[in-house]
Amino acid sequence: MTDLVLVRHGETVWHAENRYAGLSDIDLTPRGLDQAAELAGWAAGAGLAGVWASTLSRARVTAAASAEQAGLPLRVDARLRELDFGEGDGLTSAEMAERFPQARAAFEADPARHPLPGGEDPHAAADRFIAALRDITAAHPGGRVLVVAHTTAIRLALCRLIGVPLGEYRRLFPRLDNCALTELRLPGPGTGRVAILQYNSPIGAVR
Repeated sequence: MTDLVLVRHGETVWHAENRYAGLSDIDLTPRGLDQAAELAGWAAGAGLAGVWASTLSRARVTAAASAEQAGLPLRVDARLRELDFGEGDGLTSAEMAERFPQARAAFEADPARHPLPGGEDPHAAADRFIAALRDITAAHPGGRVLVVAHTTAIRLALCRLIGVPLGEYRRLFPRLDNCALTELRLPGPGTGRVAILQYNSPIGAVR
């Protein structure tokens, strides 16, 4: 068994306006940097065997402090990147509803069957994200690993791992806070089922 602590990166400059950030490389805010520092304080005593991050800078910067505090190298994997929101990237929900109302309505009804215009297939995104998690698990058998990634990619992976239709990710996991802890126990191939040990836990509550 390997325990994976999945964490959404710190707050970015698009959070205040609730803009969708997919593959755009968005900087952290001062608050986001503070959240990364708090995560690093947790990581120092978490008994981590590895620290991984998406290649997008908001995830790498968030994870770097934790890797340093844990005395571990930061490893990155492009498969951990966020879902590509296509034409929705950088827009708010209201702006999408104004620019492509039918597509936005279809997305809200079933985001897995109807990705935003020009966006990535959520099923393909779940596949690549889980493939990365499986490889990370194999690299750290029996260890505890911090994985810093992105809200939609993490929620899609959770649905796939527990056998829930991907179209339910917005309803079943309506929020994933910046730098909160979601911990999974992943078995080796063919050795059992995934367990969710905690979901969206504030760092201060688990210290």
